Amino acid sequence: MANSFLRTALNNLVEARQRRADLYATGALLSLDDASLAAMGLTRDELRRRPHQRSII
Repeated sequence: MANSFLRTALNNLVEARQRRADLYATGALLSLDDASLAAMGLTRDELRRRPHQRSII
């Protein structure tokens, strides 16, 4: 069954907000030290490959 116009608009809005949150989260994680990243199971190189945006704060 096809989605209604409002459902499609809401899904698109949620997806866009999720992408924006991922950009900010990756930028914030890049500001942590290597020991903290290792404790979370992440590497700086892995994070650098993801798209990111530094926050202005």
